[in-house]
Amino acid sequence: MPVPQVPPMSAALVLAVSLGYLALLFVIAYAGDRRAARGHSLINSSWTYALSLGVYCTAWTYFGSVGRAASGGLWFLPIYLGPTMAMVLGWVVLRKIIRIAKAQRITSIADFIASRYGKSRLLAVSVTLIAVVGVVPYIALQLKAVSAAYGLLISPGVVESTTQVPWSRDGTFYLALVLAGFTMIFGARHLDTTERHEGMVAAIAFESLVKLVAFLAVGVFVTYGLYNGFTDIFARAHAQPDLRDLMRLEQGTAFAWPHWFTMIVLAMLAVLMLPRQFQIMVVENVHEHHLRRASWVFPAYLLAINIFVLPIALGGLMYFAGQTTNPDNFVLSLPLAAGQHALALFVFVGGLSAATGMVIVESIAVSIMVSNELVLPLLLRWRMGERMTDLTRILLNIRRITILVLLLLGYAYFHIASEAYALVSIGLISFAAVAQFAPAALIGMYWRGGTRLGALAGLLSGFGIWVYTLMLPSIAKSGWIGDAFVRDGPGGLAWLKPEALFGLTGLDALTHSLFWSLLINVSVY
Repeated sequence: MPVPQVPPMSAALVLAVSLGYLALLFVIAYAGDRRAARGHSLINSSWTYALSLGVYCTAWTYFGSVGRAASGGLWFLPIYLGPTMAMVLGWVVLRKIIRIAKAQRITSIADFIASRYGKSRLLAVSVTLIAVVGVVPYIALQLKAVSAAYGLLISPGVVESTTQVPWSRDGTFYLALVLAGFTMIFGARHLDTTERHEGMVAAIAFESLVKLVAFLAVGVFVTYGLYNGFTDIFARAHAQPDLRDLMRLEQGTAFAWPHWFTMIVLAMLAVLMLPRQFQIMVVENVHEHHLRRASWVFPAYLLAINIFVLPIALGGLMYFAGQTTNPDNFVLSLPLAAGQHALALFVFVGGLSAATGMVIVESIAVSIMVSNELVLPLLLRWRMGERMTDLTRILLNIRRITILVLLLLGYAYFHIASEAYALVSIGLISFAAVAQFAPAALIGMYWRGGTRLGALAGLLSGFGIWVYTLMLPSIAKSGWIGDAFVRDGPGGLAWLKPEALFGLTGLDALTHSLFWSLLINVSVY
């Protein structure tokens, strides 16, 4: 299929629309907070609660799922089957978490885990620090996705290495600053003893609708505009041997069930343990009965936003056959190539919505953990509060600084590893990190024999294995540190190779890392 030369869009127009959309989000959040202050909650609705859970669908879903489908076919599904199973089959567990959180006035995932073990300060601090490290790659993912999408709109066909651009001329750096500023406006304006942010939740629910409608719009355009429906796309793809394999679960000659199982388990744990998901699902929950509707609305939302993923991936591969095009950007490059600039701009806003929602909630959740679990205890220990006339302002400033530092760390990781990893791979690295919270959190709810020391030792050992088997190799593969220890093991000890630890081979890096980290985590616990 011939692809016409794509004219660039006006950078001023794209920026104006982006800032206008962010301003609209602020208006919605402001209105939500004002109504809450007057006693009329805008989020006291099971529909709003269910839609706000859509913050799970980040730029990874919006851009990366199509890229994953373009290379692995149906292997993008486990990331969404996991949360679906967690909500449909495990809503009783989530209800218990919500009840515990309300009874003990829990403010974060760190507070929740520590509360099970006698409000252990050391455990809360450990969870907080791990969360900071774990979410940085995920924030980098959002920056990478939005940066690539913006570059595609204003400079189609131009590919520039992110590592070769100095920060002073890098638009991604200023994007990080803008997102930090808006996140401060959303969630660091005032302190609340319950750590709930009604305006933010209202804005996130609105964002969930925007990104869903935008993704469905491009899906309908590709499926019924560029092609003649699902049947046409799948028939054409089936006629091409290299695309036919994308519609099958088998990888090569056999079904790689360990990887499939790992992805589902990882997603099930992540939807509960990610700081932003815990914030929205648990801390921001108004009424327990809202969970009943969310247990089917959220899975339905995941189904809807993924129904066009494979058609877009297959359509893009056929449309751009023989050309060098990043599949992660098919949702933008396809309408652009077809001359549908208005649709492309709307799709970009949807992607911006997916990224900003994640950054806002994740940064707020982590900043709450940092201020409550790290800074406030130090202030009280040093008795500084007695000499301070406005402790509230100090804590708010700490949260703002934390938000800024998180975005800058995300930008740094974006530069270090973004060239070596696709969007999905970056997201999975973060998922594997927060999965280390699961043994202490979930087993601790049901097993009275669990101890503070066991939970802490298990958490730290599992996190250490994650760093060694997944985080460090990701940095090594980007070229920022030597990769000899990945290829040969430290000191040439092959049994200590990060991706073949203790001689275990035949597994992909993610499955290998999750197996060892959770096994050691649970065993030590």
